[in-house]
Amino acid sequence: MQLPIYQITAFADGPYTGNPAAIVLVDDWLPDATMQTVARENNQTTTAFLRRTGDAFGLRWFTPTVEEEICGHATLATAHLVFETLAPASRRVTFDTRSGPLTVERLADGRLEIDFPAKPPSPVTPHPDLLPALSHQPREVLAARDYLLVYDRAAEVRALRPDIARLRKIDRPAVIATAPGDGGFDCVSRFFAPGHGIDEDPATGAAHACLVPYWAKRLGKDTIRAHQASQRGGYFECTMRGARIAFVGRCHSYMQGTIQV
Repeated sequence: MQLPIYQITAFADGPYTGNPAAIVLVDDWLPDATMQTVARENNQTTTAFLRRTGDAFGLRWFTPTVEEEICGHATLATAHLVFETLAPASRRVTFDTRSGPLTVERLADGRLEIDFPAKPPSPVTPHPDLLPALSHQPREVLAARDYLLVYDRAAEVRALRPDIARLRKIDRPAVIATAPGDGGFDCVSRFFAPGHGIDEDPATGAAHACLVPYWAKRLGKDTIRAHQASQRGGYFECTMRGARIAFVGRCHSYMQGTIQV
């Protein structure tokens, strides 16, 4: 069986920035083991599987090792595919996902806005392997789904060289490191998710569901400009809307073809 596949980069500031996602179009869901195998073969941080039924769209996401409950960048990338190819007259698309409906709107300037649930962090006691795995120690340790480590300076976040093997032993799937931003950004971050088969993710919507409530409260503002300081770089404009967050970003198409399953 041949299936269409696309690679689209989300939260990008131009080609070869942001976070690439593979998107596979299916008439019906493949067996879970098959989708997991395809994601492992694609070797991207996330492979999205998109099922269209009439005007409705179902969406699932797989890292190379697990199925995700929610994923921002692959949803934004899939919306770009819908707007550019599958339903070019549309201005809005809602995906049926394991985390409920996720809606993406195409803005007048070509950027995409995704509506995402907020995940405010709270102080926690860290797992015994967390702090020893870090090359620089944070001032605060909080968590929602993932750990949120707060540093004083952006340079500390950029200089982090964590022990990934040790991070695989902790009790949460991922670690977000953050500090006040520089270069016109309100905050800077990095995201390590070895528990989901991703040593470092380039640009992570789900991480900002935790970051934005923290920085909005700390800075006393609802709109946050965020930079994910990975090697590729991720760029976000985020606005708190009660218990939800609007993330705005750009996407770039890179590749399309077919796979044999």
